Amino acid sequence: MIKLFVGLGNPGLEYEATRHNAGFWWIDTIARDLKVQLQPDRAYHGLVARTSVNGQNVWLLEPQTFMNLSGKSVAALARFFKIQAQEILVIHDELDIAPGEAKLKLGGSHAGHNGLRDIHAQLGTDQYWRLRVGIGHPGVKSEVANWVLKKPAPDQRTAIEDCIHRTSLALPHLLSGDMVKATHMIHTAKVPRPKPPRPAHLAKPQESPLANTSTVNKDSPSV
Repeated sequence: MIKLFVGLGNPGLEYEATRHNAGFWWIDTIARDLKVQLQPDRAYHGLVARTSVNGQNVWLLEPQTFMNLSGKSVAALARFFKIQAQEILVIHDELDIAPGEAKLKLGGSHAGHNGLRDIHAQLGTDQYWRLRVGIGHPGVKSEVANWVLKKPAPDQRTAIEDCIHRTSLALPHLLSGDMVKATHMIHTAKVPRPKPPRPAHLAKPQESPLANTSTVNKDSPSV
């Protein structure tokens, strides 16, 4: 089973609503579901919550080290409580997946994600689970750093939030260790399709534009 859920992001109000903090958003969602509150813990360099599910201890963690030092926080908690790598799920933003979609996987490359890069180094292995929350790609590699540290457009934010809600419903399977069911549930979650436009003869008449004339830390984040 998954014993440690880690959401990646950057601390501080200026980064709170940026794409790179999608992992934090996911942890905030399941913290509400589990009725726990994250609290600062210096020993683990992050915000931590601990609860019990079916007699098994479960931890939620949001590293407060900035993205490129995420492994420092993850490794500190995992080593102290003797949590194995395959009992860890890291939730992070993923450029190569469209907003509204997510993928679950075990192991593999960090693919240039500096949060994963440091976790690889600190744990000494890549064999931990990842939930990759899609944020989309700007289309140009040189724009990636700017893209992840900016707020998504409203429609993208809605798609990401809907995705977080849908994937959080797999929590019971993640907690029980049924990763096959969790994977199936996460990968087959469908992104809602936009409604087709109404036929012209049913559409409301448009109001004339003239009808209303009133006016009305020394550390830095890393991708």
